[in-house]
Amino acid sequence: MDRTDAEWLTHLINCHDKELIELKRLDSYYEGEQPLSYMAPELLQELDERVRQVIIEWPRLVVDSVEERLDVEGFRYGSQAEADAELWRIWQANDMDEQSQMGHVDALVMRRAYAIVGTNEDDETTPIITVESPLDCYAERDPRTRKVAAAVKRLTEETSDGKVERATLYLPNSNKWWVKVDGDWVEDPEHPPDEHELGEVLVEPIVNRPRLKRPGVSELKPIIPLSDAACKIATDMMVSGEFHAIPRRYAIGVGPEDFEDENGRPISALKRIAGRIWAIAKNKKDDGVELGQFPEASLSNFHDTLKLLAMLVASLAGLPSRFLGHATDNPASADAIRSDESRLVKRAERKQRSFGGSWERVMRLVLLVRDGEVDPDARSLEALWRDASTPTIAQKADAAVKLYTAKILPLRQTREDLGYTQVQIERMEQEDERAAQDLFTRIMAGDAAAMSGPKPPREDQDQPDGQPQPEPVG
Repeated sequence: MDRTDAEWLTHLINCHDKELIELKRLDSYYEGEQPLSYMAPELLQELDERVRQVIIEWPRLVVDSVEERLDVEGFRYGSQAEADAELWRIWQANDMDEQSQMGHVDALVMRRAYAIVGTNEDDETTPIITVESPLDCYAERDPRTRKVAAAVKRLTEETSDGKVERATLYLPNSNKWWVKVDGDWVEDPEHPPDEHELGEVLVEPIVNRPRLKRPGVSELKPIIPLSDAACKIATDMMVSGEFHAIPRRYAIGVGPEDFEDENGRPISALKRIAGRIWAIAKNKKDDGVELGQFPEASLSNFHDTLKLLAMLVASLAGLPSRFLGHATDNPASADAIRSDESRLVKRAERKQRSFGGSWERVMRLVLLVRDGEVDPDARSLEALWRDASTPTIAQKADAAVKLYTAKILPLRQTREDLGYTQVQIERMEQEDERAAQDLFTRIMAGDAAAMSGPKPPREDQDQPDGQPQPEPVG
């Protein structure tokens, strides 16, 4: 750890370069841009003009099915019952609702993403939070404290003179900007160092599936081989559909010299096969040309193979089989749907715990940048997440009302369990307070009217309208 700034920069960039090839490969699978596997290059070259690769984007389905259940709804100090409004204001001011989703996707796909905290010159009370791709950032932790020891962010700018490589080095007490000149990294004279002296690297990794010896594992690792096989089978199915599913004609007595392109060049055998007619030359004893047609073939073997691969993906990713297109004649009941999604829900809850710790550390960095120190209560900061399960509204409401009626849960917790956001809950509490104040005002107004209004006559008093009056006393 005892390195100079230049040594740190070189070390981090070298480590990042070693990972870039694998990170780009994982990213290509999520985007559906991976190359076709399990097919000979010679066959690819021959088929290139007729058959395109069929991409079955199971990797994207696996990632999005988990990410769709990861929604941050606030942050709460351990000593408080309600979410902290100030931390949520900073979160919203940085558009973290959208940015956090992109960070979750990159972490699930490429093992990790990064969040960087910085000062805001326009508003010192609202530090800046940015979410960064692992294609641009790299961080190294201290093996003893597990804190980030140093981090780098790289970018390439297009200028009139060509491409310019830049990097930002994040250290515990400073941020420094570098530029590559003639192949060497030098400190950027246009950006003086930021000597913040906070004692913390203002970068936090958001790691997927962290392990003791692995800094993150991609959700796509077990899915990629099956996805490659499915793409190959689907592509073969299209080729087979071209060759066999449609009746093919054949011609016997036609030689290779009879097949030429528009420029008079002979056509290869495979290109003739991929055309409309299969041609075979007769021997010298035969005469004439014989024409015929092959029967069409069934593609059910491809369908069964794709169904088997889909079931394997579902078992590895914890997805319901219906997510991958396996449907039955009878629709599933609500209980069956919840049971089918149990593994997916539990997996999403595990992600919430892992990612939640990273976001809590990010918000502590926000407090450090804003105040110069971290409140001890912030050590128990808790990230609040939306419920990852998908129960029906009626079931949730029934369970919440029963728990509230039995005085097991307070009203605020009941509303949280029903899935309302912190903003909605605060608005409800304001309406409750306003209604209670209106009721109190009406009660007080009613008591005053009763005290100042006419009293009913006593029993010994004569009634009006000619009724006898009581005799005077004394």
